[in-house]
Amino acid sequence: MKFVDEAQIRVSAGDGGNGCVSFRREKFIPFGGPDGGDGGNGGSVWLVADEGLNTLVDFRHMRSFKAPRGQGGMGSQMYGKGGEDIEVRVPVGTVVTNVDTDEVIGDLTMHGQRMKVAQGGRGGLGNIHFKSSVNRAPRKSTPGTPGEVRDLKLELRLLADVGLLGFPNAGKSTFIRAVSAATPRVADYPFTTLHPNLGVVRIGTDQSFVIADIPGIIEGAAEGAGLGIQFLRHVSRTSLLLHVVDIQPIDGSDPVEQVRAIEHELQQFDTELVDRPRWLVINKSDVIDDEDELKRVVDDIVARLEWTAPWFVVSAAGEIGTWDVCLKVQQFFDAERIARRERTEAADDVRMRGED
Repeated sequence: MKFVDEAQIRVSAGDGGNGCVSFRREKFIPFGGPDGGDGGNGGSVWLVADEGLNTLVDFRHMRSFKAPRGQGGMGSQMYGKGGEDIEVRVPVGTVVTNVDTDEVIGDLTMHGQRMKVAQGGRGGLGNIHFKSSVNRAPRKSTPGTPGEVRDLKLELRLLADVGLLGFPNAGKSTFIRAVSAATPRVADYPFTTLHPNLGVVRIGTDQSFVIADIPGIIEGAAEGAGLGIQFLRHVSRTSLLLHVVDIQPIDGSDPVEQVRAIEHELQQFDTELVDRPRWLVINKSDVIDDEDELKRVVDDIVARLEWTAPWFVVSAAGEIGTWDVCLKVQQFFDAERIARRERTEAADDVRMRGED
C-alpha cells in the first residue's frame, strides 16, 4: 500500500432542527395554548485515533464527512430527535490543522483519543417558550443554528523513539533491516526509500524501542530538492537521532560535508531538531580492509566534525557493530526513564511539603 502522510478533508456538522409553532387542540379545552416543541441538536464530527491504521490513504477517495441534522420540533410539546455524532478514524500520530486559519487544532497521539472538530448546530425553540401574560398565543419560533463546517489538513507524524538521518544510499534501510524485523527496499541507487519505514528493536524483556527510517535528504531539501522536507516531520517526535553517513560515498563526496549539509537542512526545517540528541553512525566500514587505514579515516571524520556526541563505526550490510549501537540506544532510554521518574518523585515531594 502506498504511504500517504497528508490529506485534506471537509467536515460538516449537522444543522439544528427548527422549532415548531403549534397549539393545543382538545375537546372541551377552548384555550389550549402553544405546545410547539424544540428542534433537536445537529450531530457533531469527531476524529478518533486508531492504532490499526498506519496511513491516510483512505482519505484520497473519501474527503467529505457530514453529520445528520437534528429533527424539527413537533406539536404536543414533542422535541425533535438530535442528529447522531459521526466518528472519523485516523492513524495514531495525526496532527489536525484548520486550513482557513492555519491553526493546529489538536494532535492525536494515543489509541482511542477523540477530538471534536465540528460542533453540531443547536435546535431552535418552539413557541411554548414565547408564551407570556400579554401574548397567550405566540406564533413565534426560532430556526436551528447551522453546524460548523471546516476544511482540515491531516498530517501523519510517525511515533518513533529513534529517527535515522542521512543522505541517499548512506545505508539507513540496511541498518533498520539489520536491527529489526522491518524489510524496507534496499538497492544500489539513490532514493530507494520512497516512504518512511518503522521497525521495532527488541533488546530484552520489556526493553524495546521503535526506529524510523525516512527517505534520504540531500542539500537543498528545504527548498524542495530531492524528496524535499516532506518526511522530516516524522523525526520531529523522536527522542534520539542517528545520523548515518557513508564512510566512502560512491560519488566521491566528502562525508563531513554531507553531515554538515543535513545539519543545515535540519536548521532550516526546525531549529529544535538541531539541539536534539544526535549520534553519528559511520557506516560501510567493510569497504576498507586495512584496520589502520579505517582508524585513520574515522578519526579524520570525527576530528573535522569536532563531534562530541557518541559515535559508532558499523557495517550494516555485515551486521558488524549494529547491535552495539542498539544496546547504547536502549541504555539512553533507560537513563531517560530513570531521570523522568526521579524528577516526578522530586516534584511530588515538593508538593507534599508545600501542603504540609
